[in-house]
Amino acid sequence: MAAAIRAARPSGTVAVLGQDVIRRDILGTGDDAGGHPIGLIDLAGRYLLERGFDVIIEGILNAKWYSQILPSLVADHRGVSRSYIYDLSFEETVRRHSTKPVATAFGEAEMRQWYRGLQPIPDLDESVITPDDTLDATVSRILKDCWPSDS
Repeated sequence: MAAAIRAARPSGTVAVLGQDVIRRDILGTGDDAGGHPIGLIDLAGRYLLERGFDVIIEGILNAKWYSQILPSLVADHRGVSRSYIYDLSFEETVRRHSTKPVATAFGEAEMRQWYRGLQPIPDLDESVITPDDTLDATVSRILKDCWPSDS
């Protein structure tokens, strides 16, 4: 989804902070142990926003760990901020994962350790994405919500 949104926007204007990229590729961990991925997402998000990027933070974000930095990041941002959350069953989450380029990097067993179901973050006005929402429809909705003058 994040890649489709970035592709629809002018080149070099949208940064995607993927939780898995930060945890696995940058830090070499598979989890948020020690809070390092959380802090890095916060710092990188702030850095990019201050330099005029639109920022997408994506991943299976544990509300217990992210409920402080994300509302703070939104509150401190001077521009438009929107939050979206998937309300998907575990089975649907695994099915969608199997269609991604990283499908072989981790699978159902690892996902079962992380999956917590719907976890809204207090103080974020999150719009819900359901299994009935197609990728194209959801991307269109987010583009319209976040960049209404371009619609």
